[in-house]
Amino acid sequence: MNTFTLKSYLTSNLGINEVDLNELTKNFKSKSVKKDEFLLRANEYCKQSFFVESGLLRQFSVDSKGKEHIISFAPENWFVTDRESSYFNQPSVYYIQALEASRVVLLDENQLQTIGGSIPSFAEFNNKLLHNHIRVLQSRISSLLSDTAEERYLKFIKTYPDVTLRVPQTMVASYLGITPESLSRLRRDLALRKTR
Repeated sequence: MNTFTLKSYLTSNLGINEVDLNELTKNFKSKSVKKDEFLLRANEYCKQSFFVESGLLRQFSVDSKGKEHIISFAPENWFVTDRESSYFNQPSVYYIQALEASRVVLLDENQLQTIGGSIPSFAEFNNKLLHNHIRVLQSRISSLLSDTAEERYLKFIKTYPDVTLRVPQTMVASYLGITPESLSRLRRDLALRKTR
């Protein structure tokens, strides 16, 4: 399992000096999370973003019939949060759960705003993260509406290269919006095409 520190991530994306970096990160808290532990549950208020230094998280909702719908995975070097809950101060409709023993950095939303006010490059970076998140969600919605299951699966592999090796097939199917049986057929068909 790879480990990515938030400091190295910020250094490579912000280009700030060591003094500013230490000031920026001095109040950030890290947390070790056990497999299956929840960082957020539906109806709770999301007050933090989570940066994954090691491990794997998933964000999902549960419909009225009790069926899970995976919105995203967050492997190492990814952020995950419920922006609707944190920004609009509304109860979350999502769960965020560790799929592996994980180490995450907890980024308080108020803290991020304060840092953005004092370090302009961080405010710009945070804004870029937000817009990238919106872009990814729009692309995912478009894919669910118009792509074939095979196209969605190929995009999934490109977005999450090693996640298929780390989670059950049922979770990949949930993310793709198809049944596990359909995913099995799809993978079999792709494997057969590669051998021809």
